[in-house]
Amino acid sequence: MPTRVCFELRVRPEMIDAYVARHTPVRADMLAEIAAAGRRNYSLFLGEGGRLVGYYETDDDAAAQAYLAASPIAAAWEAEMAPFFLDLDGRPDQAATALTEVFHLADQLADVVDTASPDPMASAPTESTRP
Repeated sequence: MPTRVCFELRVRPEMIDAYVARHTPVRADMLAEIAAAGRRNYSLFLGEGGRLVGYYETDDDAAAQAYLAASPIAAAWEAEMAPFFLDLDGRPDQAATALTEVFHLADQLADVVDTASPDPMASAPTESTRP
């Protein structure tokens, strides 16, 4: 099962338009590095006041982090992007605030199916239990 990772950063309000422009589109070499690191289904969402929430899935987040930390392409991109963020101590890809997942629909639906009675008629009323 993939690991789902969500994080938050703050884009400087006066730099929001430039930040969006830098991601429309992201350079091809950086896109390739993200994919080579094993991250997929990667999205960034920009909210009011520069609140940025990111999400991706990976099979091994530690390995993906290590790959990008060692990548000269990612290091250059992160150095270019660092001035866009408020209250950041380090590279944006490593210093973002991790968010804790508290709900995932597919996981909970799978749990319901796994714990459901194997016989759907087991709980159905019978002639002797009907009022």
